[in-house]
Amino acid sequence: MPPNRKKVFFLSVFFFWTFSVHAAINHYGGSLVEATSNDPKTFNDIMADDANSASVTGLLFEGLTTADPFTLKVIPQLAQSWEVSTDGLQWTFHLRQDVQWFDGVPFTADDVVFTFNDLIYNPDIPSSSKDIFTISGKPFKVEKIDAYTVRFTLPVKFAPFLRSMSQNILPKHCLMDAVRLKKFPFTWGIDTPTHQIIGTGPFMLSDYHPGERLVFRRNPHYWKKSAAGESLPYLDKIIALIIPDNQTQLLKFIDGEIDATSVAGSDYPLLKPLETKKNFKIYEEGADYDTNFLCLNQNAGVNPQARKSFVDPSKLSWFTNLAFRQAIAHAIDKQKIIEIINNGFGLSQNGPMSPSSGFFYTPHVKVYDFNLKEAQGILQTAGFKYTQGVLYDPFGHPVEFNFLTANSSTGSSRDEMAAIIRSDLQRLGMKVNLVPVEFNVLVNKLMASYDWDMVMIGLTGGVEPHFGQNVWQSSGGLHLWNPRQKVPATDWEKRLDEIFDQGAQELDENKRKVLYDEFQQIVANELPVIYTILGMDMYAVRNKFGNLTPTVNGGPFHNIEEIYVKK
Repeated sequence: MPPNRKKVFFLSVFFFWTFSVHAAINHYGGSLVEATSNDPKTFNDIMADDANSASVTGLLFEGLTTADPFTLKVIPQLAQSWEVSTDGLQWTFHLRQDVQWFDGVPFTADDVVFTFNDLIYNPDIPSSSKDIFTISGKPFKVEKIDAYTVRFTLPVKFAPFLRSMSQNILPKHCLMDAVRLKKFPFTWGIDTPTHQIIGTGPFMLSDYHPGERLVFRRNPHYWKKSAAGESLPYLDKIIALIIPDNQTQLLKFIDGEIDATSVAGSDYPLLKPLETKKNFKIYEEGADYDTNFLCLNQNAGVNPQARKSFVDPSKLSWFTNLAFRQAIAHAIDKQKIIEIINNGFGLSQNGPMSPSSGFFYTPHVKVYDFNLKEAQGILQTAGFKYTQGVLYDPFGHPVEFNFLTANSSTGSSRDEMAAIIRSDLQRLGMKVNLVPVEFNVLVNKLMASYDWDMVMIGLTGGVEPHFGQNVWQSSGGLHLWNPRQKVPATDWEKRLDEIFDQGAQELDENKRKVLYDEFQQIVANELPVIYTILGMDMYAVRNKFGNLTPTVNGGPFHNIEEIYVKK
C-alpha cells in the first residue's frame, strides 16, 4: 500500500472511531420525569404487596431470569445459563460474575440462597412469594454449589419454574443481621436512608421526599452492556413525582412537566389532537392486565382483639350466598362504565385472565349480562323480599353494607366505577354506603384488620396463571374473600387448590391449559370476585427518547436501561 493511501485509511478509521465514541457519549445524560399516584409503603421487596412499592423495587432489584417483553420467553438476567436434570427436578444456575451490589460487594450464590432460605421460606416473615414457591405444601431445596453456582431441587416437577426465577434477589450482607434479630419485616421501610437500600438494578434510589417525589440515579457499575458494548443505563436520573390526582398528572404532562403518562380512555379525545403541537405520541398496546373487580367479605373468623366476628353474621349470610353474588354480577352495567368512564376504550371482563395473557386465556366462561330484572328474580328465589322498594333478607334484615374503594388518588377511576355500580345496586333495593379511602388504608383493611364489607379493587395479572396462586389457593394471603384458610371452606375452593397443584406439576402445556380453563370457569361460576372491565393499555410519551419500544407486557419503559434522551 503506497504511503499516501495508508495515511488516508488511518485517518478514515480515526474519524470513524471518534464519531462512534462521540455518538456513544451523546447517549448518556438527561432524565426521565414520571408521575406516581401514591407513596410506596416499603422499599423491602419481600414485603412489598402493592404496585407503588413494586414499581420502586423493580428498578433496584433483579432476578435470575426475566421475560422477553416481545416474545414472553424466559431469558437470562443475573444467571447467565442453567441446566436441568432429565427428571426435571434439579436445576443448576450459573451466575454472572460481573455483578456488584450498589455498595461494591460482589453478587454471589450466597445472596440467592439467602433470599430463598432465609427470607421467602422464613416462617417469621409474611411473604406472599412463599405461596408461589411452595408446591404440594413443600418448599424447594436451595443450595450453594460454589460462589457462582446455585442448585434448586424441586419436590415435584414445576412447570413455571424458570419464569418464577424472576423473583428479585436481595443482599445477604446487608440484611442477615435483621433476619437474625427478627426485624426483617420492618427493615428497609420508607424511613430508611436511601443509601442503605442496596440492589443490583440499573438505578439506585438517591432521594425520597414523602408526598413529593422519588429520585433514582444511574448505577455507574451496572453489569449490562448495550449491543455496541456501551455501559448502561444511559439516563442520569429518573424522577417520580408523587401526584395523587390523575387529572393533575395529565395537566402536568400537557404542560411538559412530566415526560410520560398513562392515558385513560376518557382523556384520549383531549390528548390525541395535541400530539404534534406538544411533541409526544400515544401508544395503544392492547387489553390491560390490570383487573377491576368487586369482592365481598366472606371471612367467617373472629377478631381476637375485639372478640367479635370480622363480618356481621347477617352480612356474612348474604355474602356467602351465591345467589346474592350472582344478583350483584347482573347489576353491573359494564358497557355503561366503558362508555362513560373510558370513552369507549375497554373490554367487558368475565373471568380472571386478560386476553393479552395469550395461550392460557379462555373466553369460554359464564357471562352475567346487565339485567336488573333478572337480578331481582334471583334474589327473590333465594328468599329475599321487597317492601316498598327496600330489599330484606329472609330473616327480615334490610340489606345495607359499606362499599370501599380507593379514592381518585390512585388514578384508576375505580371510585367513578364504584359510583355507577352503587347506583344500580340501590335500584335493587340495597342500601350501599360508598366509602372511598386512601389506597394504603384500603390495603390495611384487606390484609390486616379485615374490616370491610364489599370492596372494589384490582390486581395485576400476567401470562402465567400459577403466579396468581396466592390469590386462588385457599391458604393464600391474597385469597381476599376468605384468606389463609386452614382447610378449603368450599368444594370449589378445594378444586381450585387441586388445579393449581396439578397445573404447577404438569409439563405438557396443552394439559395445563385444560386445567387453567377450568379454573377460569370455576371463578366465573362461583364469583368469589365479580369482574367489571379491562381498560386498554395506552401511554403518552414525549418524542425526546430513543430506544423506545413499548409493549403491552412491559409498558413504555420495559428496557429502561437502554432508553436515552435524544440530543
